[in-house]
Amino acid sequence: MVDKPSAATGRIARSAGAVSSAVMCSRVLGLIREQVFAGMFGAGYAYDAFVVAFRIPNLLRDLFGEGALSAAFVTVFSDYDTNRGKEATWQLAGNVLTFFAILLSLLTLAGIYMTGPIVNLLAPDYQLIAGKTALTVHLARIMFPFLIFVSLSAVVMGILNTKGRFFVPAISSSFFNLGCIIGGVLLALLFRRLGRPAIAGMAWGTLIGGLLQLLIQLPSLGRVGFSFRPRLNLRDPGLRRILLLMLPATVGLSATQINIFVNTNFASSCAQGSMSWLNYAFRLVQLPIGVFGVALSIAVMPVLARHAAEQDLDGLKQTVTSSLIMVLGLTIPATVGLVLLAQPIIRLIFEHGAFTGLDTIRTAAALTYYAYGLFAYSAVKIMVPVFYALGDTKYPVIGSFIVVTANIIIVTMTIDTFQYKAIALSMSCTMVLDFLFLGTVLYHKLTGYSLNTLFRGTIKIIGASAVMTAVLWGLRAELSQWLHGPILLQLAGVVLLIGTGGLSYGITLHALKLPELTVITDKIIQRLRSKS
Repeated sequence: MVDKPSAATGRIARSAGAVSSAVMCSRVLGLIREQVFAGMFGAGYAYDAFVVAFRIPNLLRDLFGEGALSAAFVTVFSDYDTNRGKEATWQLAGNVLTFFAILLSLLTLAGIYMTGPIVNLLAPDYQLIAGKTALTVHLARIMFPFLIFVSLSAVVMGILNTKGRFFVPAISSSFFNLGCIIGGVLLALLFRRLGRPAIAGMAWGTLIGGLLQLLIQLPSLGRVGFSFRPRLNLRDPGLRRILLLMLPATVGLSATQINIFVNTNFASSCAQGSMSWLNYAFRLVQLPIGVFGVALSIAVMPVLARHAAEQDLDGLKQTVTSSLIMVLGLTIPATVGLVLLAQPIIRLIFEHGAFTGLDTIRTAAALTYYAYGLFAYSAVKIMVPVFYALGDTKYPVIGSFIVVTANIIIVTMTIDTFQYKAIALSMSCTMVLDFLFLGTVLYHKLTGYSLNTLFRGTIKIIGASAVMTAVLWGLRAELSQWLHGPILLQLAGVVLLIGTGGLSYGITLHALKLPELTVITDKIIQRLRSKS
């Protein structure tokens, strides 16, 4: 029997390609932003305070920006777009935007008022260092309105994605990073001259970036036919359906927030700089998660929602299987690359200004532990929208609470031995656990999907990754002097390693004839021929 990928594979890959290129741009700018932080503030007092301060609105952003609201809205909006007609669809969008603008504004005001107690709850040990808690509270209050901008941006993104527009919503986060970099650096330099904390300028830059992320998408809304008319109808069945879909996911995400709270609490009790090392490492691992996991998730969500709306179970199964193979095919070699090249990459990107060689070693250790769970983290991004498309969100909720319980147990057992690294290790272990749980449940929910196809594809991916590992291992030893030399030699060495490793992986996987890769390469060849 020949493995047969989903008929939507080419369309998903094309959409994911557009999203990936935009996300790649955003992630690169995000790394530049982190370079700015590393160069100006290093790893310690000021950046530790910023990380915790930004985490507070981010806890709610995970819920409204990229979590329950986004997935629930796309599911209902796709159903309206397929079955209800244009007028009802745009009325729903206007009502949702108005409702959440009001709700988020009230949450922001409440959050600003409660910032002090929240900071003391998240990072109680900051009180042991003079001024650190007060600085964290100040930064969090500046950044709290970021929640409004990024959450409304997610609703706009859902509208555009459902209408087949992927690039502009994905590139919008690049404008967030530009606002952080340009606005933040200029204000930080100004604040330093005025004798105020320079890190506060970066906080204002974050707020500017969030506003830009929303504004850059608005012209595209007009081009797909949407004209915003403020209306608030709490009895709107579409809005109520979105809120009902969000409810179990909110409970599930509250479990995730407990995880973040627990990890932040543990990290703040470790050596000063621990929060910074973890955050720099997580920013790096977010690059492949965003380019592969999030991009595929965004591209596949409307396809899954449409299969569900049309009650096409076979199409849904094929799409799930092909999407999982694609995400594993991208994240398993990325894990190999991050583990083998953690120190050279961090040295190249961050080891400048206030960021020391010790910071490089500590950040690389965290990155290695985070990387082990990369494939599971990205695969879960694919699986959760399937449950939304099926209108059954209780299993991701159960998975979230399993993750919380496992996280508390793992961190408690390993924190004394591994210190801050225990948090990265626990995240990887719990993501693998969530991946296995959701994969098992989904198999039964869909009355089976092709495990043989998934298994054969995974074996080919692992085989190609093994070849890549051997190539990188040998070449890294040969380039050792480059990787510890001047900045240009470091850059050449890292680029050569990544390029050679990626090429060896791609050639091996092509020789092994992975069907999803064949579909994608055939599409690329056809497009190149049509342009020639």
